[in-house]
Amino acid sequence: MADTADFFPYQTYRKNQKEMLEEVEKTAEENGILLIDAPTGSGKSSVIASLLAKANGRKILVAVRTISQLQIFIRELDLIRQKKQPTLKFVYLIGKGNMCPLGGYGDVYRRCEGVKAFTSALMQQRADRGSFDPATDKQILEQIRKQDREHPLICPYFVNSRVFVQSEEGGRRMIPSPELRRKSDIAQKQIVRPNELLNFAGKVCPYDLMLSAAKGADVIICNYYHLFNDDIREQLYVNLQCEEHNVMLLLDEAHNLGDVIQTIQSIRIRDTDIEAAANEVASLRDKVRGSEAVRHILPRIAEFIDGLQRSNEAEDWFDPQIFNRFIIKGSLYGKPEAMLEDIISIKEAMRERGIERGDYRESAIEKLCEFLIRLYRSSTDPSFLTVYTKDAETITLEVRNIDPADRLQELVSKHAATILISGTLSPVDSYRKYYFGSMPVKTLSLANSFPKENRLVLGTRDITTAFSKRQNAENTQAIVEYILAFAKLPGNIAVYFPSYQLQNRFAEACVSKIRNKQVFIEPRESDEANEALKEFISLPGKHKSGILFAVCGGKWSEGLDYRGDQLTAALVIGLPLAPFTPVRRMVNSYYRRKFGAEGEFIAYTLPAINKSMQALGRVLRTENDRGVLILGDQRFLEGEIFGGLSPWMQDELMECDVDTVKSKLEKWGRDASGRL
Repeated sequence: MADTADFFPYQTYRKNQKEMLEEVEKTAEENGILLIDAPTGSGKSSVIASLLAKANGRKILVAVRTISQLQIFIRELDLIRQKKQPTLKFVYLIGKGNMCPLGGYGDVYRRCEGVKAFTSALMQQRADRGSFDPATDKQILEQIRKQDREHPLICPYFVNSRVFVQSEEGGRRMIPSPELRRKSDIAQKQIVRPNELLNFAGKVCPYDLMLSAAKGADVIICNYYHLFNDDIREQLYVNLQCEEHNVMLLLDEAHNLGDVIQTIQSIRIRDTDIEAAANEVASLRDKVRGSEAVRHILPRIAEFIDGLQRSNEAEDWFDPQIFNRFIIKGSLYGKPEAMLEDIISIKEAMRERGIERGDYRESAIEKLCEFLIRLYRSSTDPSFLTVYTKDAETITLEVRNIDPADRLQELVSKHAATILISGTLSPVDSYRKYYFGSMPVKTLSLANSFPKENRLVLGTRDITTAFSKRQNAENTQAIVEYILAFAKLPGNIAVYFPSYQLQNRFAEACVSKIRNKQVFIEPRESDEANEALKEFISLPGKHKSGILFAVCGGKWSEGLDYRGDQLTAALVIGLPLAPFTPVRRMVNSYYRRKFGAEGEFIAYTLPAINKSMQALGRVLRTENDRGVLILGDQRFLEGEIFGGLSPWMQDELMECDVDTVKSKLEKWGRDASGRL
C-alpha cells in the first residue's frame, strides 16, 4: 500500500513536517477532518503528497483563494510528477471570467450557459442535415461572422470544441472534438500556466478544455467559488462525472473560509435596484401573471428605504417581518408567500427574455427576487441578519450571513477527508469551534520552523488605538515616535493600521519627517494600489527603499508574497477590531449564545488578531529571510488577545516601551547594515 514517501518529492523533511504529513495520512484513511495551523515555511503544500498516497482512486480537489496560491500547488505537483510519479495528472480551474475569450456583457456563467444552449441547438440543427463537424459548417461560420460581438448568441470556441458521431443505436451524439481531446491530454501531463492558457487553447474553449482534462485528473486545483458556490460546484461535479463522497478536499488559507462563505450567502440591494426593477416589471405589464400586483409593491420598498434616512446609525438591524408587512400593506397580497410566487414568475420571464436577446446581465428583478427570498428565510434562521448601512449618498439593505458553520459542515460531510491548512489558524481550537462546533475534528498546531535568530518580535506596552485613548496627546505622540524609529530600519518596511482613517492620520503626522525612504500610502482604489505596490517591491533592485502605510485586511496586507528584501519589517499599530455597531453587538450576542464566554472572542476578537498576523506574516516568507515584527498595541500583551497569538509568537514576544524599542531597532539596523 502506498504511503507519503512514494509521493514526497524532497530528500529531507522540514522541522515538524513529517508529523504533519503522518497526521494527514491518518485523516485521509479515516475520512476525517483535520485543521492544521502551520507557519510559513512549514511545508504545508506537501500535504498533497499524503492525500495522493491515500487517494485509492478518489479525486483530490484543492481550493485556493488566489492565483499565487494556485501556482504554489502547481509547482508542488509538478515536482511530485518529475521526481516520484511520472503518470500523475493534475489540472486547474479558475473563474470563467479569466478563462472565457468570447466577450460580451453580463455574468460570464450565465452568458456561457445561454450561448452554449443556443449554439448547441444550432449545431444539432445542422447535424440533422448531415453536417457533423460544426467548425467547418458554412452556415454556422457565416452566422458567427455576422453576430453582434457585444451580445453574442453563438460561441465559436464551443463550436470548435464539439463534433458529432454516429452512435451504435443508430442515432448520433455530440462529443469533444479531436483538437479539444488532444489539448486536454496535454494539459493533464504538462503545465499550462494561467497566463498561457488562452494562447494554448487557441480556437477551442479554454474552460471546456480544462474541464475535459479534469475528468481524468488525479488532482484539480480550483478557486473557492468552484467549491463554495452551490450552483458552480454541482455543475462541476456533473461535468467531472463523480460523486462528492469520492472527492477529498484540501482547503488552503483556511482562515478565510468564514468570510468567503458569508459573502456568497449574503445579498444587498439599493434604491437604484428598486427603480430598475420597477422599469423591468412595467415592460412585462399584462404579459406575465402578477406583474401588475408586483408593480404596486415596489414603491413601498423604496418608501421603506427612504424612511431609514432618518436613522442616526451608519449600520443597524431592521425587522424582516415588519418589512414584509410594510410592503404588502394595501396591496393585493395577504401574505409574503403569494408575493414571492409572483416575483419568481417575473424573474424567470426576465431571465428568458434576456437570454433570447443575448443580454446575460443579471436583471434588477432577479436580484430583488433573491433578496426577498433570503429575507423571508432570515426571519426563522438566526445565522442571517437583515441589516441596513447608510452613507452620505445611499441606503443599502442587506441579508447578511453571520455564521458560515452550517454551510461548511454540510459541505465537508458530503465529501471524503477534508484537510484545512493555514499559516494563521491560531488558536486552532477556536477555529475548530467556529467552523465545526461539536463535529469530530482533529487539530494540529506546528511551531515556527524558521531560525529564531532571523527575527525580532516585539510588543509595545505603552500605546494603543483603543477608542478611549485615540484623542490622548501623549498616546498619539508615542505612536508617532514608534513609527519614526521604525522608519529608520534599512530596507523596505510596512506600517499597518486598523482603518484608512487612522492610516491617513498618522501618515500626515509622520511622512514629512521620514527622510530616508520613499513613502507609499495605500489608496482605496485597486488599480492605484497595484501600481504603487509594483513600484514599492522594485525599490531594492534599484538600491532604494520604501515604507508602506497600509491597512490590516487591506490590499497590501494579505495574499501577497514579499520575497527576500521586498519587505524586511512590519509594524502593526493597533488591534484592527471591527466598528462596534448595533449589528456587531447582535453578532456578538449570537455567538455568546452559541459558545458561551468564548463566543465574543471567536466572533469579534479572533478576526482582528488574524488580520494582524496576516500583516506581519508578509515579512518572513523563506528560511533565509530576516525581519522585524512589532505588535504596536498594549492589548496584544493582555489576556485572551495574547492567548490568541501563535504559540511561537507568545514564546518570542519581547515586551517593550518606546525607548527599548528604539535601542533594539538601532542594534538590528546596525547588524543588518553590517551584513550588506
